[in-house]
Amino acid sequence: LKALGVRFVDFTGGEPLLHPQIGEFLHEAKRLGLRTTLTTNGLLYPKRARSLAGLVDLLHFSIDSANPQEHNKSRGVDCFDKLMESIEVALSIGERPDLLFTVTNENIDQLDQIYETISKPNGLILIVNPLFEYNTLGGNLSASVMSRMEHLSRRPLTYLNPSFLDLRRAGGNDPTAPVCRAVSTCVVISPMNELVLPCYHYGLDRLPIDGKLRDLWGSDTVRDHREMEGRHEVCSGCTINCYFEPSFAVSPTTRFFWRSLPSKMSYGWTKFVSQRMDSRRGPRNAVLPQPVAQEASSIINVVAGAQAPAEV
Repeated sequence: LKALGVRFVDFTGGEPLLHPQIGEFLHEAKRLGLRTTLTTNGLLYPKRARSLAGLVDLLHFSIDSANPQEHNKSRGVDCFDKLMESIEVALSIGERPDLLFTVTNENIDQLDQIYETISKPNGLILIVNPLFEYNTLGGNLSASVMSRMEHLSRRPLTYLNPSFLDLRRAGGNDPTAPVCRAVSTCVVISPMNELVLPCYHYGLDRLPIDGKLRDLWGSDTVRDHREMEGRHEVCSGCTINCYFEPSFAVSPTTRFFWRSLPSKMSYGWTKFVSQRMDSRRGPRNAVLPQPVAQEASSIINVVAGAQAPAEV
């Protein structure tokens, strides 16, 4: 991967902490000098937190509501208490996770509450992630919801890439003048060790890697997909965030690049300067919504008593 110019490795899913070798993957990525990102629902994080400490540069906890019942209903499993425990455990070992909130037309009212009761009190970045449409899943955000997202994301410790909303207002990717650079900017590898092209969501080709990723990357198949990136029929109207974030970053002649730049610079400063300086001061106590705080606090005391905190 590093030979191909990859700088970030994103472990996502599904739930990446379900993989028994996730720690080995993260260790290897760090050994190669790659930055790592990982998104989790928090169910398994308290159990694996100490073994993963220092291995994840951008740790994201998915959150759907500051209300336990609403969060659990959205997730389809009772995981809110584990999410709160994950925040407390992470802060106690010097980690500063981001809170990843996917905004829909129905849950926009949760954004302010999550910020005020969880993000702001704990000094954690709230990533405001607009819902995207994929096949029959998801849907289009209303104009009023997008306006509210922009307004609520002007506060400290929030991150919204405004170009995500600009792209939606423009009708998504246009195959006649594509913004997407998914093949040029992303190497997508499936759980079955396949190179997926042009992207994971619209995998038109799945090539077995078999230890030959570098050769595959120079193949005619990859070259053809690179020439066609953003131009396939399935690319019309696409707004899938994980591909457009890097696509905007390599498109300096577009308005999307310049609109993205201030928010990305602010996020980078907070993440890699402010929060790292804060974490060097040592562990900190989480401020959790009541009555969850008392319950999670008793849990962390048991965990901390069973194993001494790692040195920071």
